[in-house]
Amino acid sequence: MINEKRLLERFLKYVQIDSPTKEELEFALVLKKELEELGLEVTMDDAGEKVGSNSGNVIARLKGTTGGEAILFSSHMDTVSPSRGVKPVIKDGVIYSDGTTILGGDDKAGIAAVMEALETIKENDIPHGTIEVAFTIFEEGGLFGAKNLDYSKLEAKKAFVLDSGGDPGTIIVQGPAQNKIDIKFIGKEAHAGVAPETGISAIQMAGEAISNMKLLRIDEETTANLGSIEGGGPTNIVTKEVIIHAEARSLSNEKLAEQSNHMKKCCEEAALKFGGKAEVSIENAYGAFKIDEDHSLVKSVEAVCEKLGFPTKKIASGGGSDTNIFNANGVEAINLGIGERKPHTLEEHLHIVDLENASKMALEIMKHYA
Repeated sequence: MINEKRLLERFLKYVQIDSPTKEELEFALVLKKELEELGLEVTMDDAGEKVGSNSGNVIARLKGTTGGEAILFSSHMDTVSPSRGVKPVIKDGVIYSDGTTILGGDDKAGIAAVMEALETIKENDIPHGTIEVAFTIFEEGGLFGAKNLDYSKLEAKKAFVLDSGGDPGTIIVQGPAQNKIDIKFIGKEAHAGVAPETGISAIQMAGEAISNMKLLRIDEETTANLGSIEGGGPTNIVTKEVIIHAEARSLSNEKLAEQSNHMKKCCEEAALKFGGKAEVSIENAYGAFKIDEDHSLVKSVEAVCEKLGFPTKKIASGGGSDTNIFNANGVEAINLGIGERKPHTLEEHLHIVDLENASKMALEIMKHYA
């Protein structure tokens, strides 16, 4: 029932509309117009004003024709860089960029799948409950669109986020919490050739701290990483200041706190050893979520996939998504695989069959809740 030709054309159109993070407005206006033409009530909230984007989140509602439970579909509009001037190329049933940019299937594949499902519902007069849509801004780099979404505009208390790798049929039932960890080592400048013993090297403190940290894969639930190190200058000056930007993630809030505190302790002990100072800031970016495998959300997707002939698998993810934020705001949500492959790289690609299957899945979920 999905119009596969139209779906492909829609996706190719979407990826060629520039929408880097905080510059989503052009794409948002296209989606707003298309949703209105389909008969949905559409609003744009003020999230952009709060987070520095030129657009708000696009929120839309298709009133139900039955008494079915209201459900929400969500995907994000922004793309990571380099994403300006995407030129999609199709080879052997797979969509790539031309190699100079990312493709933008993360997450325009999710948006295209939902939009095609909505159009199919409308043109075929398929009975449906109330269907809501939230296309978010500024997901990449902090989930800020979902964090600032106007939840008062939503009726639905159950959500399907189409924004994950894995074939359609992959159900993300658990996602990690993340802490952002910013570290500043403060030492003392001195002439490195004349009186180095009077200085305190921030680089030396940082090196000591890093050598004592547990990093990367900590256990099956926990990871930690140092993203950047800034500092230093001329070789004849003992470095006074070094700044490190890091993160820790875990499916367990307790393990997240333990790992974050471990990293902080390594920094403080290194500073103490060399007589300097370590300033460590730990900020929670988002909390963990876990949906029971017997939850009605999961069961509904399993039923839909069985009808479509898709195998299903329930997994935990190591990455955060808007799913984390919905669950923290009283909207029970799961993330669904839509076939994203190598996202955030120039090798990103999407199999056309996965795009089609993602849209078929979205359509059947809409029908299921009628």
